[in-house]
Amino acid sequence: MEIRTRSGDIVIELYPLKAPHTVAAFLSNVNEGRYTNTSFYRVLNSGNQPSNAPKAELIQGGMWKTHYRSSKLLPSIPHESTRQTGLSHTSGTFSMARQDTGTARSEFFIVISDQPGLDYGGNNNADGMGYAAFGKVIKGMDVVYKIQKQPEYDQTFDPPIAIYEILRK
Repeated sequence: MEIRTRSGDIVIELYPLKAPHTVAAFLSNVNEGRYTNTSFYRVLNSGNQPSNAPKAELIQGGMWKTHYRSSKLLPSIPHESTRQTGLSHTSGTFSMARQDTGTARSEFFIVISDQPGLDYGGNNNADGMGYAAFGKVIKGMDVVYKIQKQPEYDQTFDPPIAIYEILRK
């Protein structure tokens, strides 16, 4: 996969044998062009999170800021925890964002450094189920770091970082 952004391109390797439901749902969104003209809109870093909360470092993107209503109509994806997949949230991991277990639809994130709190049993999610890792950046971490350093206010990029399109490679 190639994510083409205003800041440069990011190449992601997906793991369909380890996270088949998550990869299939993401590829369906890609094939339908749902990520065209979307954005990276959220950043978590050590300086913008409450002092009493578990910390994470990541950039988050998807349809939420640009195609919110469409994203809410997508079917939710069965949760594939890192316990099931054997994957973990190491630097560059590509993962699905969610509220509750089984609510992921279209939003994704890339972790900036090793983030064990996002794995099954980690402390970054109250239910302990973690997030569904399903890929990894194999080229373009310099672009991820560049995006992470863009201006933000209250965990929101100001302005959002344009994702022009996501393509299958």
